[in-house]
Amino acid sequence: MKIYPVILSGGAGSRLWPLSRAALPKQLLPLVSDKTMLQETALRLAGWPEMMAPLLICGDEHRFLVAEQMRDIAIEPLAIMLESVGRNTAPAVAAAAWYLQALDPQAIMLVLPADHVIEDRAAFHAAIENALQAASQGALATFGIVPTAPETGYGYIRRGAAIAGSEACYQIDRFVEKPDAQSAAGFVASGDYFWNSGMFLFSAASYLQELKQFQPAMAGATEAAVRLAYRDLDFCRLSEKEFAACPADSIDYAVMEHTSRAVVVPADIGWSDVGSWSALREVLPRDAAGNAVRGDVYLDDVSNSLVRAESRIVALIGVQDVVVVETADAVLVVHKDQVQRVKQVVSHLQSTGRTEHLQHTKVYRPWGCYEGIDLGDRFQVKRITVNPGGKLSLQMHHHRAEHWIVVSGTAQVTCGDEVKLLSENQSTYIPIGMTHRLENPGRLPLHLIEVQSGSYLGEDDIVRYEDVYKRV
Repeated sequence: MKIYPVILSGGAGSRLWPLSRAALPKQLLPLVSDKTMLQETALRLAGWPEMMAPLLICGDEHRFLVAEQMRDIAIEPLAIMLESVGRNTAPAVAAAAWYLQALDPQAIMLVLPADHVIEDRAAFHAAIENALQAASQGALATFGIVPTAPETGYGYIRRGAAIAGSEACYQIDRFVEKPDAQSAAGFVASGDYFWNSGMFLFSAASYLQELKQFQPAMAGATEAAVRLAYRDLDFCRLSEKEFAACPADSIDYAVMEHTSRAVVVPADIGWSDVGSWSALREVLPRDAAGNAVRGDVYLDDVSNSLVRAESRIVALIGVQDVVVVETADAVLVVHKDQVQRVKQVVSHLQSTGRTEHLQHTKVYRPWGCYEGIDLGDRFQVKRITVNPGGKLSLQMHHHRAEHWIVVSGTAQVTCGDEVKLLSENQSTYIPIGMTHRLENPGRLPLHLIEVQSGSYLGEDDIVRYEDVYKRV
């Protein structure tokens, strides 16, 4: 029986600020290994004969990063579906269900968030096999994680009677919101409760049948969004108007808490949703003192801490139970028991009009990336990398001039009607209001320094005349 993985790659992961930001959220970061969490999710499915190529769903601004990360691990997705606006998990999965049902009326969907850790792949595979029998008979299966502690940050599922003929699949007695510590301890002691993983296995047809019954407006809007979807380069772009009109809700609230066809499959698979810095520490290798460390870090008399350095040395002396995360433009220091309050920092940044919650100093583009080096009154300096074959849009700026100095590689520069090649140590000047373009015609990355000068240096001062990546 064919199983179609549906990987949900939305969300901002604001609890993992300052590393996770809107332009580069946690699922697109290498948090646990040298692969990103999205890549790990796709790779743990590879090699299973019944698994088809994954269908990925992401926001518009992440589309090129998602595609590039799949290319890096040599996985060609069935499709990369683009949401014009976030509408939570139920509409995203509904869009995938309409798409897959048209492709294969018998399609079984394995719905997976892109930002989870699963350490025991064999046990995960066994749990999928256990759920498959129920799903093939029309059930909507969710995976209940066997709890290892009385966590208050997770929702819980209480199991009911065992499904006839199966000791590994149960009816769902009820869903429970995040409990207090005393209730959570009772849940774990009873043995009847599981953590709600947010992972599912069901047929596209079964999910759509239940969605039509309990959320007809959502079913209609997503059907129209898929029917009117269109090709945009290598992406499947859902109809913006139809999807934006869709009600927003989670799968649990929209369907699973109402349907009589919901079942839970216990899964003891070494799972974590990495929902906080403390949760990340628990899944990372730790030294004898309980410290998880990454980057250029010096520790002296430090215990039970997580320390991550991205751009410089970070030294800790005589402390314990802390999380320290350093990036090029922000440093977080928090007690490991208070990490849920990190979202308050993000809210502060939003309310005060700052940008440190939106993007890093290094910003990725479909042609490569740029990194801010210096910024002052009427000037800005960037380090730019253009991938082989990469081509910036043909553009113009109203308020700034640009100086480009090639550090390595070959640059093809269009400036007005003139096209010229520049090599290492050569430079050029782009006046205010001049139409221009930068390309890398070589086989090696192009590195250059850009010095901007003018009255306004914002990224929105770009008038695009032509763009191979079809950005607005």
